[in-house]
Amino acid sequence: MTAGAMIGAVISGRMTDFIGRRLTLWILDIFYIVGWLAIIFAEGAWLLDLGRLSLGIGFGLTCYVGPAYLAEIIPKDIRGLLMSISQSMTGYGASLTFVIGSFVTWRSLAIIGCIPSLLLLLALFFIPESPRWLVGVGLMVVQASGGLYGFMFYMSEIFDSAGISSTLGFILVAVLQASATGQCLGCLLTGLSYFLQELDWWKEASPILALIGVLVYMGSYAFGMGGIPWIVVSEIFPINVKGSAGTLCNLVSSFCSWVVSYTFNYSFSWSPAGTFFIYAGICGFGVVFIAKLVPETKGRTLEEIHASLTRIMQ
Repeated sequence: MTAGAMIGAVISGRMTDFIGRRLTLWILDIFYIVGWLAIIFAEGAWLLDLGRLSLGIGFGLTCYVGPAYLAEIIPKDIRGLLMSISQSMTGYGASLTFVIGSFVTWRSLAIIGCIPSLLLLLALFFIPESPRWLVGVGLMVVQASGGLYGFMFYMSEIFDSAGISSTLGFILVAVLQASATGQCLGCLLTGLSYFLQELDWWKEASPILALIGVLVYMGSYAFGMGGIPWIVVSEIFPINVKGSAGTLCNLVSSFCSWVVSYTFNYSFSWSPAGTFFIYAGICGFGVVFIAKLVPETKGRTLEEIHASLTRIMQ
């Protein structure tokens, strides 16, 4: 899926500039529908892989065109609120999937997953084109490299190896995605759990620490780095470079996500504790990066944000 997201990221900026935001939304929804259908009717691994690739391309396009479209059509006084609500839907969708997926087969889950894509297809008939169609890379590195896809793609293995019921863990993750802070704390707690296991200390507490760490991490991601970087990226770039800059940020995010998901098994085999401590260090760097370089965008027009960012860089 992350490989597909990189493909979508590469073409997202130029596509939205060339054919417009609305038509790009049509195209990405087709990728979603095709992806889910491939998974639903799969009889072998190759069709499952094809479905994941198609979903990834759709997601790569969504990560850019969604925030860009919203930033351009929403009035400045409610832009942050509505965009935050929109971005939080990713967390709510994942939460719902975790809960439903604990009780149904994967094929049934794919059928359910196809429903929002079909609803979007109908909704696209009623939305207008963005009137505006007529450096966020650092945020994307921090967002994607902080371990999210290690947690997301290998959550079952994390829970099982820590001695926790996967079903219970998934449901609690879904519940806690409604609140919490501290990706760095979540990584540290998870890493500490495995560190204690390696030293054969406090065995009774280490599974609880791992569970709390995962819950804190996923909750804080849902309400922070999960959506805000995409909002900022959609606001900080001038219209003349927005497509290219957005493509670059999207590609960096997808690439870092691929690196994390690809290397997680290897790094986890090397050192479970070390893996999560590395993620914690990246998240800690993100705190400093955001404090020093990311501008405030609340209640300001896109032009005011660009002028402010120019002054910061000077």
